[in-house]
Amino acid sequence: MFYAAYVHIDPDGSASGSFPDVPGCFFAGDTFEETMADAKSALEAHFELIVDSGQDIPESTGVMGTAMNALSQGKETGGIWAVVDIDTTKFMGKAERINITLPHLLITKIDRMVSKNAKYGSRSHFLAEAAIKVMHQETN
Repeated sequence: MFYAAYVHIDPDGSASGSFPDVPGCFFAGDTFEETMADAKSALEAHFELIVDSGQDIPESTGVMGTAMNALSQGKETGGIWAVVDIDTTKFMGKAERINITLPHLLITKIDRMVSKNAKYGSRSHFLAEAAIKVMHQETN
């Protein structure tokens, strides 16, 4: 899932930022590259704490939705927008095996997509991401 990050870059090249959709999650680094690596680590650590406390992971309102919301409120000025892609399925609990039935051609297409795109580690991961995306669209 993509989370919008707002980043302030200092004159010395260091940077820091936050995720408007994830209150209390901040990150920083000596370079932009380090900052973005820290952003992903901070988001994962924050999600682990949220899940450990029994809360739900905040949903992303999407990059444009987040930016437009922040701009309409006069927030987040003087910086740049960036995007962090994070696999939220790993914060949803222990994996559970299920038996599903799908048309052969659909399975073939899914497998082709998984083999071409390294972000999907498996057919199951692809299906979980697809389900999350659809549920997110239905609730917004």
